[in-house]
Amino acid sequence: MPSSAFRPPRSLRCHAPSCASCATCSTKYWPRRTNRRLKRPSRSAPPRPDRRTLPGGFQLVSLGRVSQQRGGTPAVSVEHLAKSYGETVAVRDVSFEVQRGEVFALLGPNGAGKTTTVEILEGFRSRSGGKVLTLGVDPSETGTQRWLRTHIGVILQELAVEPYYSVRQVLTRNAGYYPNPRPVEEVADLIGLREKIDERVKRLSGGQQRRLDVGLGIIGNPALLFLDEPTTGLDPSGRRETWDLIHRLAAAGTTVLLTTHYMDEVEALADRVAVLFGQEIVAAGTPASIGGRDLGAVTIRFRLPEGVGLDAVTTFGDRVEHVGDGFVEIHTEDEVRVLHELTGWALATDHPLQGLSVLRVSLEDVYLQLTHGLGSGADGVLGADPGASGEAATTSSVGVGGR
Repeated sequence: MPSSAFRPPRSLRCHAPSCASCATCSTKYWPRRTNRRLKRPSRSAPPRPDRRTLPGGFQLVSLGRVSQQRGGTPAVSVEHLAKSYGETVAVRDVSFEVQRGEVFALLGPNGAGKTTTVEILEGFRSRSGGKVLTLGVDPSETGTQRWLRTHIGVILQELAVEPYYSVRQVLTRNAGYYPNPRPVEEVADLIGLREKIDERVKRLSGGQQRRLDVGLGIIGNPALLFLDEPTTGLDPSGRRETWDLIHRLAAAGTTVLLTTHYMDEVEALADRVAVLFGQEIVAAGTPASIGGRDLGAVTIRFRLPEGVGLDAVTTFGDRVEHVGDGFVEIHTEDEVRVLHELTGWALATDHPLQGLSVLRVSLEDVYLQLTHGLGSGADGVLGADPGASGEAATTSSVGVGGR
């Protein structure tokens, strides 16, 4: 710095945590007790860095304006994460990545380690081992925790909100904690509480209070949003509106890490999913690759016509069996061919295919198999998903869901 540049004594330097000296700040202050400003010379400081730019190339964006592409530096990177409390293991060797702009779902039963993992990513809990980066910084480092918490959003299952404050007051107060908050009216519109913006919190219904929780999570315009059961307590209409909001946030570049017990929510929202069980990841990939159309294996069920034996249809699939009440199930991985041959046989022999249905493995089936041991044995097949970054994906040939 040139010797002629203005440099006040140490006692008069800025109190901002990131300030090295007042000569490098855009705004100069006397000590807080006087609240008197100092004028900055025109050549004494470089331009202020853009506060919307985050480590690793992340940017804070407004809803509806896509300014970053997926890929590049991951929003979350976890390598061999471990957490223990004495002899009790909470998380064991967990590894995964969440890409920018991605909706990533973390599934698992109570006690599997979901909450511990998420709290470590948020910087609210230390880890015993492994490497974790959230928005390009280590959340366990004291120097980055304050910055990180102003650039992430957290929506818990339950939040303590002052019941005698209005919706506007609650949102306005929380907006003051962030460097680049969204306008309060915009957030009220997004969560469907614009007409209730001046209503006291205690007068809101349970579903409306849950929407306010969502609003508090996005008021800071976060680059990374953590959602813990975001639609709990909402009616079907409220759930759909919340899903739409999450889709719009992701389209605008916000990364979303979701924990939920609703399988339909995962299938509707998540780009990728990881299943935690026994304190470690037991399956990972896209919802379709873990359970759905990408598996290939289907079960074709119909009622066998009277007087027709099982031998007449045994050549159509890999495995054919009676399942009771006159119904037959054909298990195959070539759905189109089997349906074509089956309908051709029915037309040629003039036999109706009553109750014909195609059953597929659902994500819920696989989740239950993994966490409760359902469908294990001959019916369970463990395969690899090429899109799961080397982690295991589980499939099953037993389906209970409809088309």
